Amino acid sequence: MKQTSFYLVTDNHYVSRKVWVEGKPFTHRERGDQIALKATPEILDTFLEKILADETTDTVIFTGDNVNNGDMASHYEFRERLERLTAAGKKAYVITATHDYCGAGDDENGFSACRYTETGTEPTEFMRKAELLDFYFDYGPKQALSLHRESGSYVVQLGEGVRLAMICDNGNGRSHCGLFEDGTAWLREQIRAAKAAGEYILLATHHPVLPPWDVFEKAAPHELYGGNREMRQLMCEENVRVIFTGHTHVQNIRKYTDSEGRWFLNIATIALVNAAGKMRRVTVDPDAGVCDVRSVGFERINGLDTGDRTAYEYLHALNFPGILEDLLPLAVSDYEAFLSLAEGFLPVDQLRKHKTAVRTLCKKLQKMKLSTAAKFGSGWKNMSPEQREYAKKEPLQNAIFGVLRHIYPGNPPYGPDTAEYQAVLGIARKLDRYVRRFRIEKVQSLIPEGSSLEEMAKDFLYNTRTGDDDAIRFDLK
Repeated sequence: MKQTSFYLVTDNHYVSRKVWVEGKPFTHRERGDQIALKATPEILDTFLEKILADETTDTVIFTGDNVNNGDMASHYEFRERLERLTAAGKKAYVITATHDYCGAGDDENGFSACRYTETGTEPTEFMRKAELLDFYFDYGPKQALSLHRESGSYVVQLGEGVRLAMICDNGNGRSHCGLFEDGTAWLREQIRAAKAAGEYILLATHHPVLPPWDVFEKAAPHELYGGNREMRQLMCEENVRVIFTGHTHVQNIRKYTDSEGRWFLNIATIALVNAAGKMRRVTVDPDAGVCDVRSVGFERINGLDTGDRTAYEYLHALNFPGILEDLLPLAVSDYEAFLSLAEGFLPVDQLRKHKTAVRTLCKKLQKMKLSTAAKFGSGWKNMSPEQREYAKKEPLQNAIFGVLRHIYPGNPPYGPDTAEYQAVLGIARKLDRYVRRFRIEKVQSLIPEGSSLEEMAKDFLYNTRTGDDDAIRFDLK
């Protein structure tokens, strides 16, 4: 049988230029969302040009949050991009998520479509949840082997010997973003139908079934797929090897193994418009029973003047690690510029009120070396002589920003052989003792059973999961 390949794109958060003008309201919305909202048309088009140029891959799947605020102008322009793909002979399959519609009193979705003016906002035409299936019917549901109309989920023939289940997990729009009981029963039937036909089945949905880090599941359980534990059990029972997800804007690959040794992968893809925006290219070899996943990015955003900045540098500056990295030196050198950049992102009134304290704290942080953090915890005694010399010279802020830069793109750089690793884990070990001794319940509630702050910290220092968040090759058998 012939190999099958497709591109996976998620979290476009597309915003039409018809619904905003330059001004503080939309600039603050962009800072608050921490993604490149103003450049969403250029970013999406840059990726589409890569896809159109690839003559070996004829399928593209979009896994939700296709637009940012449920407004119709953005939906129409996004659908025009889908038409461009199909006109060029590509197949486009779409599911939607909570950013794609506005609540109308029948669910918990709180989005309200609006147009951003120079001074505020005004209402504009919006998409209702019940309208999504028909609006995108030609892009997946029309080609479906089976359609679950209630949720908008469907199964398509991806290629020879391979099916794809596109699970629309809008749920009730907030506290349960997943399939309800009837939809889960339908999904199990479709998995078994694929197996009965001797075919593999891949799953794709918006919300992750596995968290990007252990603390995420404790801190924000509503951001996971509703019924994620049931989905984990279903996938293990039915021997489904992979589910592709988005939503968290985090590039992340995690493996789940149950008590019987059965396993699957949750492959989450970073938002297209977030720092180091990427898409996935997936290839399935049904004869070998192997799936290969690779990430695809770009150096420049076509049609957008970013000066001498690369695409990564431009996007990084718009999310919270990048904003914080720019804010720290400004707090010391130009406080008014600091307040201007913080507006819409941090509580400016409080920052203005506590100017002296903020500037003093930032000055101290700029001067602090990695060795200070290492000595505060127990990391210093575990460092080699070479690491200690390095830690005496290395600014602590570099290690902090080094971790933060990889929150979204994945693959953090500080493995066990680095001074940063020893310093951070030393602090985590010390904090573990304080938490246990003083029974700090708010912190304890975030620590998974059998884990610790030390173990949780490793998630943010280096890839403790599969070794590479950008690529993986695995058996489907």
